[in-house]
Amino acid sequence: MDNLSNVTETVTEMVQPIVSEHDFQLVDVEFVKEGKSWYLRVYVDKPGGITIDDCVIVNDALSEKLDQAQPDPIPQAYYLEVSSPGAERPLKKEADFQSAVNQYIHISLYQPINKVKVFEGTLAKLTDTELTLDYKVKGVAKTLTIARTAIASARLAIDFSGM
Repeated sequence: MDNLSNVTETVTEMVQPIVSEHDFQLVDVEFVKEGKSWYLRVYVDKPGGITIDDCVIVNDALSEKLDQAQPDPIPQAYYLEVSSPGAERPLKKEADFQSAVNQYIHISLYQPINKVKVFEGTLAKLTDTELTLDYKVKGVAKTLTIARTAIASARLAIDFSGM
């Protein structure tokens, strides 16, 4: 696991100047094994959305940097994928949460609250220590304040309820 975090940290340091140069935003870097293959995934975005051409720019520049790096930060074979985070982008950094205020989000908790570990609703309020979520249960509007330390993961979500 430590090696995986070293890879993501190293790649983050390598790709950040590339995305900054083009006024893109680095959303996430992940290094994962799926089946027998390893994937280095870099998620980038920009206001108005990232294009395939934008992804190619980042892919080519990062690929060149990785090929030239000594020692090689990723000794095993892997596939490099540069893409948009999509409509359900993860919320990891403080800026991600700030930009998600008044948007519909999905939250998974470490421990259940009233026997529920997953909530979807509108991020109504955000402080340094907690967030307030407006959501519905069987059509009834509810509000829940959650400690940020209780959140295992969060992402933007698509609201199919018409809330």
